[in-house]
This record gives sequence, structure tokens and C-alpha cells, in this order.
Amino acid sequence: MKFGFIIDNRKCIGCHACTTACKSEHDVPVGVFRTWVKQVEKGEFPHTRRLFSVMRCNHCTDAPCVEICPVEALYFRDDGIVDFDKNRCIGCKSCMQACPYDALYIDPETHTAAKCNYCAHRIDVGLEPACVNVCPEHAIISGDMDDPNSEISVMLGREQVSVRKAAKGTVPNLFYINGDEASLNPVATERQSDYFWNEQSHGVGHFAQKTEKLAFSEGNLVNALLDKNGSAVAAGDLAKGTPAKSIDLLMGQPRRVYDAPVKGILWGWEVSAYVVTKAVSAGAVLVALMGSLFRLSSVSDTTFWWALGLGLFFLMATGALLVKDLDRPDRFLNVLLRPQWKSWLVRGGYTISVFGGLLALLAALMFFDLKGGYTPVLYAVTLAAATMTAVYTAFLFAQAKGRDFWQSPSLALHMLVHSFMAGAAVFLIVNLITNEGIVWTDYLRNTLIIGLVVNMALMVLEFVTTHPTQEAKLTVKMILKGRYRNMFWIGAVLVGNVLPLALLLLGKDAMMSAAASALVMIGMYVTEKIWVEAPQRVQLV
Repeated sequence: MKFGFIIDNRKCIGCHACTTACKSEHDVPVGVFRTWVKQVEKGEFPHTRRLFSVMRCNHCTDAPCVEICPVEALYFRDDGIVDFDKNRCIGCKSCMQACPYDALYIDPETHTAAKCNYCAHRIDVGLEPACVNVCPEHAIISGDMDDPNSEISVMLGREQVSVRKAAKGTVPNLFYINGDEASLNPVATERQSDYFWNEQSHGVGHFAQKTEKLAFSEGNLVNALLDKNGSAVAAGDLAKGTPAKSIDLLMGQPRRVYDAPVKGILWGWEVSAYVVTKAVSAGAVLVALMGSLFRLSSVSDTTFWWALGLGLFFLMATGALLVKDLDRPDRFLNVLLRPQWKSWLVRGGYTISVFGGLLALLAALMFFDLKGGYTPVLYAVTLAAATMTAVYTAFLFAQAKGRDFWQSPSLALHMLVHSFMAGAAVFLIVNLITNEGIVWTDYLRNTLIIGLVVNMALMVLEFVTTHPTQEAKLTVKMILKGRYRNMFWIGAVLVGNVLPLALLLLGKDAMMSAAASALVMIGMYVTEKIWVEAPQRVQLV
């Protein structure tokens, strides 16, 4: 058995009965939706058309949300339905990042993920999903696609159908008859917070503690008035004193007139900070071990103690930030105790645990003066664990298939370089206290200079390389010329790379090197903030 949906856009009248039935059947809270009707207007007056597209979970054959979920809260049923168990969910929001169709949300009451589950409880007793039963035009067809006699199977054989984002390789099982690119392509129309029929500027889901306030003030009334020329003018435009465009101009390009609310930034400052603290933890150990193992510098016991201390401290900070980012932090141990091994969140959790264990072991051996002939082997194993700690987040981001910019093959190298930069920078600051000598200091300065040069080369490579999707191109445009341009050019490039490199090349003064290192750390956080946030601002629906 393999259940799927067909949305027949020849019949859909945009009545929202499916949305209402779904809300009622599953007691879905205000502000979030398992299914909704996106409305797009296209054409130029008087030759116009309004498109209605029912949006929901696609119950993909190769569902990325199932693969990335660290605790098996999302899973495949034998009949192909992608279901979820809210009792296991930790609220990490990874599934929401992985879904290319923006089908999941965080329930503001349980703080766990939720989505359309095909009304599995109804299927199990021989009933159809609630949305199918209530549709007055029979525009939603459900059933077993493997049954050649089922209505959905017959229609799939006879009708020309389309799916959303086929290039993602998820093999979605939600099909559209007469689907229009202006509606099914998320970047064909601009997403807004104010529509003709609703106002959504307050956010939902993960941010639904302050769910959308339907404030019908004169600044956002949906009633339209007529100006002296007879053109429709929104009351909000009159209140703000801005002239409204006439209807024929507004409808020159496809535009959304109704949609589900924006879910906001799912991974915020905690994730950006965690990437930086993880880089410091891994980098401090990498710099010390590389210097020792490859004879690049003499590493004193004092320096090695600093490496272990910095590694453990920032590793604990990394863990604390990871837990803080969860919407259900009380369940964080599920990642280790109920793991789903395909998820890089699980693999990363165990990588951090092993790395922390190795650092603790090395500290114990040093404290009890038990170092012996096995020390180089232990150093090599710890070096490998530090490297894996530095880069594993790149593989987690790659599993987030909904965010095209994160699919960059250079992301792992980007994080490894940042780790070396962070390790060298932190030690140059610590060196103001320890004053470990010129050989160690020169090694740190050279490491940081090389790291800065490679880092800038990687940024140039990232932005000059042609990106394969429109979503990734929009992210690049947002970084270079849009919302994040000042943060990128001033914070990431100038403060985080150009100025530190100039200071390091001007001289070997300890204070100057420490100042350059401080700028590097500021620029690193700004860079990670941009890399984490910007892709999340591109609409998925």
C-alpha cells in the first residue's frame, strides 16, 4: 500500500473547508496549520485569474524530515504515510529545516513538531481524511496508489499531474492537476506579512507564544475604499498617506493574496553561537595537537593544559546552547538514549561526547603523570575527534534539504578553517597571560594568517560560483546586496577578515595580535549568524 493525494485545481474553489476540517479534526491551535489554501492572483486586468493551491505534507517516499529527526519522532508507516509521535519529539526544529515544502510547525501548546498525518486514525478504521470528506467539489482525492482500481490510481494514469520541487529528489506523493507554476513555485511570488484578506506580521508556530494579533486598526483594515479616480485604495494606504496602485497595476505580476503565516527564524542566535563555541573548542585542541604531532611548534605542558581547559569549557558551552535551542529541553537526553542513527544531530551528539571524553582522559593522564608510549596514538585519535567535531554541523546542515544555500560542498571546509582560526585567535589572546615564547606565538600568528587568507578565498569561491537553484541565488543576493549586506561587508569581511589580517601583517606585537584575534572572533560570529539566518528567510511555499 502507498497512500497519496491528488489536488484537482480544476475544481478547487478556495473555500478553506479542508483547512477548517483539519483544524477541527486534530484540534490544531490558532496560528498554525496542517493544511491551508495558498491564493495567488496572476494576469493583467481584465484578463486575470485567481489560483487556489492546497498546501500540506507531501508524505514523500524519501522524506528528509524522517532522515534528519534525531529521535524517530517522525517515521514511515507500512502504508507510506509519514506519521509523527509527539511524545518523542525534542523540538529541535530539524525536520522543519529539512522539509522543502514547509509542511511542519511547532505546536505552541505542546512545543513539539506536528504536521498532516493523513488522518491516520481515520485510515485505520476505513475512513477517508477529514479534508477529503468535507471538500464540496471533490477536489481532494486520496487513496492507495498501488491499488490499480482506486480512483487516485486511475487519475494518475489518465491525467497530467505535477509535484512541487521534484528536483529535491524527495519523491512527493501529493500531486496537482492543472497546477500553475505561479502558485507551486515558492519564489515566483513574494511573501508578505500583510495580505488583502489577512495580517500575519506577528509570526506563528515556534514563536506562537505571541501568536498573530488580528488588530483591525485603520492602518491594516482589509476594507477597500475608492479614490477620486475610481481605483481601489487600501485603507492602510490612506492612513499612511501613501498612494495605492490601481488594481490593473497590482495584477501585472503574480502576487499572493492569502497564505499561511511565516514561521520566522527557526534556528536563531543559539545555533550561530553554538557553531562558534564548537569552533573554539575543537580549534584550541587542533592547534595544540597539530603543533605537537607535526613538530610545527613546541607545546609546553602549560599550553596543553590551556588547550584541554578551553576545549572542555567551550564544549560544555556548546552543549548548553544546543539544549537551550530545543523547544523541549527536558527531553534532550532522547538524542543519546533514543537515537535515530541517520540523523547528523545524533552523530554530532555522540561526536561531541567522544571528544569530551578524550579530553577528560588526556587531562587525567596529565594530572596523574601517566603519559607513556601510547600518547601519540591518543593524540592522533583526539585530533580526529576534534576535526569531526569541527565539521559535523556541515553534514547536519546538508540534511536540511529545505535550505538550498546550506547544500554548499564547501561548508565543511568553511567550518574546519573557522576552527583553526578560532583556536589560534583564542590562544593569541591567552598568550597575553601565559607569554609562552616566540616560537609558539609565531606558529599561532602564521596559523591565523593562513586561516584568514583561506577563509576569504572560500567566501569568494562561495559567491562567484553559480548556484543551481533560485532559492540559493536569492540567499546570495540577500547577503551581498540585501538585508545582510552591511553585516556581511562591514562585520564579516572588514572587521572579521581584512582588519585582522592587516594588523597581523603589520607587526608581531602581542597586543596587536590579541586585538586582531578579538576582531576575528567578532567577525566569526557575524559570519555564522549570516550563514545560519539568511537561508531561513527564503520562502519554502
